[in-house]
Amino acid sequence: MDTELDVSFTVNGETLTRRIAVRQNLVDFLREELGLTGTHVGCEHGACGACTVRIDGEIVRGCLLLAVQADGRRVETIEGVSQSGEIADLQDAFHKRNALQCGFCTPAMLLTAQDLMQKNPNASREEIREHLSGNYCRCTGYQAIIDAVQSTLAARSPRGVSQS
Repeated sequence: MDTELDVSFTVNGETLTRRIAVRQNLVDFLREELGLTGTHVGCEHGACGACTVRIDGEIVRGCLLLAVQADGRRVETIEGVSQSGEIADLQDAFHKRNALQCGFCTPAMLLTAQDLMQKNPNASREEIREHLSGNYCRCTGYQAIIDAVQSTLAARSPRGVSQS
């Protein structure tokens, strides 16, 4: 039985073809093989959300996905999303509202918040809280994070958003 497979996928717009150990998870591959350390390793069980990445536009836990499962798919990390400018306003709001403190959860929190803003541009505070609930933050108490997301939604929307 082979312990490695040849795979080809796109990471942050760059197509890669590599021979990858079949048991290596995606987050370890991104960090160790590609040097993309913005995706963090927390619990390694999918519970904390620190390893969040986007696969074909959907957020997933990188610790729960084997790297070989990304074959033929589009992977986006915080580095790629940040460099594209897609979340520049959200990053600025996190900074202004001190929603990033230690920064360990921040990359995944930004990706998850962007996912919500694309799916529900009029999200209420409760909907923001619910969508972010799978991403643990031990520093901020979430209030500043929710404020940052809500202010970004309001700035992006010509009508503003609910303040509930």
